[in-house]
Amino acid sequence: MAVVSWAMNATLSLDLPAEALASAHMTLEDIRLELAILLFRQDRLSLGKAAELALLPVGVFQNHLSSRKIGPHYDAVDALEDAAVLAALPRQLT
Repeated sequence: MAVVSWAMNATLSLDLPAEALASAHMTLEDIRLELAILLFRQDRLSLGKAAELALLPVGVFQNHLSSRKIGPHYDAVDALEDAAVLAALPRQLT
């Protein structure tokens, strides 16, 4: 299995048979969420990246994980991602 590198803001399209989604009673949003949860459970995506894939705020994605009894995965990579996000936020005056 080859690993492919993509530009940071590149997007990909995936064609899915509409009949298969209808048979599964799933929307595209459901598919995004299920894929994000699967990749998070496999430690292939961080919490932030999985939430991004699901197009959900992190807190909402965490609620979905919690409802399925999936605990947080937080490691050094997650901490670095969080630090980068916080560093990019505008400073508020106190």
